[in-house]
Amino acid sequence: MTQEIVAGRNAVFEALASGRSINKIYVRTGTQGGSVVKIIAAAKELNVPVEYVQGDKLDKLAPEIRHQGVAALVAPVSFSMLEDVLDKAYSSGEKPFLLLLDELQDPQNVGALIRSADAAGVHGVLLPKRRSCPLNMSVEKISAGAISYVPIVQIGNISQTLQKLKKEGFWVVGADMEGETLYFETDLDRPIVLVIGSEGKGMNRLVKENCDMLMRIPMRGGVNSLNASAAGAILLYEVVRQRLQKAGK
Repeated sequence: MTQEIVAGRNAVFEALASGRSINKIYVRTGTQGGSVVKIIAAAKELNVPVEYVQGDKLDKLAPEIRHQGVAALVAPVSFSMLEDVLDKAYSSGEKPFLLLLDELQDPQNVGALIRSADAAGVHGVLLPKRRSCPLNMSVEKISAGAISYVPIVQIGNISQTLQKLKKEGFWVVGADMEGETLYFETDLDRPIVLVIGSEGKGMNRLVKENCDMLMRIPMRGGVNSLNASAAGAILLYEVVRQRLQKAGK
């Protein structure tokens, strides 16, 4: 079976807590601290073996990553089916809320957006099979383990997926500097697909044409844009704000 490395204390702990299949946990000899104690206790409870190793082994397992003295050998992220994600949202009585990452390449942005999506209660993250950042250990660590909780759906043709969702009553909202100002008459209390474009060039032209609405974040400073993860977090929480407001919470 193919296996992957998860590195970093939060990422390893959340992989354990989520019930993800873990073959072994590696802890650097002499590593101490509350979070490491929690990881070892959780591993013991789940009968996951813990092996104490020298730091150079962890450096080889997780090169170019700040592993914090902990890594784990895990099963790859399992992708969800879009239909299952939607069924779960509807069965919970909620309006589906999806995040689509349009060809994002930077693990920092992808990991941070998955973490924000989890915090905002997004039902699923749509990730194109082509020209997307792989869900590697960098993404996993930056997501702080959220990748073990948020359903990830691999999709083929983005435009076809959006057209299908629109037929099912979804409103497709794209982040774009040419869009309407976020905080004016933008009703997001409905089934939503929020599209965040790639670093630098933004959304693909065909993807933009399939959006029902384009939104921009008001910029008041000398820098006229935010990176994808920062912009995405603001837009995700505007959806949350409106939904809570409509629900009177």
